[in-house]
Amino acid sequence: MIPLYAQNLDYSKFLVLAVDDIPLNLLLVQKMLSRFNFRLKTAANGQQALDAVAQEKPDLILLDLLMPVMDGFEVIRRLRADPATADIQIVILSALNSNEDVVKGFNEGANDFIMKPIIMEKLLTCVITQLQLAEAKSASK
Repeated sequence: MIPLYAQNLDYSKFLVLAVDDIPLNLLLVQKMLSRFNFRLKTAANGQQALDAVAQEKPDLILLDLLMPVMDGFEVIRRLRADPATADIQIVILSALNSNEDVVKGFNEGANDFIMKPIIMEKLLTCVITQLQLAEAKSASK
């Protein structure tokens, strides 16, 4: 179900990058978001995520934390350190659920944190909210 406040958005204008080393998780996110016509790219590790961002800047990144090559915390640090990518909305999707991990994610610069298993309504509401915040920031510049 789409929240009432977001029913008139054109979702096809938004590019979402989903990053997870487990193909089934990427497929799940892809199925959830494709129902609403989001444009979606995927990456299987942190380095692939940075490469994808360099090719086309996404509006939002859905980011796992535990991945080979480069973990999600390092991805956030690198994105936030670069002025060209510092404003990308980042939502962590992780099975890590200790208070320490959540706080570390926010301290590194994540905009939100969703614990796995992913609930479609929660993911969709979070994605829409983050995209609306990004649009509001852009409009105020």
